[in-house]
Amino acid sequence: MNGNRASAVSDIYERFADHYIVDRSRTSWNEERWLDRFLDGMPEGRRILDLGCGAGAPIGKYLLEHGCAITGIDTSPTLINHCREHSPQGNWLVADMRRLSLGLKFDGLIAWDSFFHLIHADQRDMFRVFREHAAPDAMLMFTSGTAHGEAIGEYHGEALYHASLAPVEYESLLADNGFTVVAYIPEDPACGEHTIWLARHTS
Repeated sequence: MNGNRASAVSDIYERFADHYIVDRSRTSWNEERWLDRFLDGMPEGRRILDLGCGAGAPIGKYLLEHGCAITGIDTSPTLINHCREHSPQGNWLVADMRRLSLGLKFDGLIAWDSFFHLIHADQRDMFRVFREHAAPDAMLMFTSGTAHGEAIGEYHGEALYHASLAPVEYESLLADNGFTVVAYIPEDPACGEHTIWLARHTS
């Protein structure tokens, strides 16, 4: 049952893309502090890969305003078209993060409120994708749950799948793929109760 719900996530975001664009524009902006920390110490002209970029705002817009060269991917053609129209300076691609192989290295990788829609096995496999697209000293930031499990949320009346690994497994996967944890904050009260991982690619 949950496998079917997980496979439906992309379809939900495409069918409700217009709602998502409006909803995201109305959401209280609370990611700025973490984005500043993510960007801190990166070189000029920093190259960012946004995995599950959605409508390209507010996160993509903020990164572009701070001098980043952004490549954003999402499975929703409608959301990517919106990004191309409203932020043409970015490189926006319709793609599935699980099968991504751009042959490019980035100074930062971010998967904010996207990675946690993948089933456990796909989340584990994503750390290879992170590694393959990470330049030396690249920063990686993603959101997760606080414990191993699955949860079903709701979006405009549709069941919306989420999953998380245990923190100790995320730590192991990061280490195995050359990342060192910089910060881990479960349910950050200053950021809408997001559980946030920030790591640096060190090998």
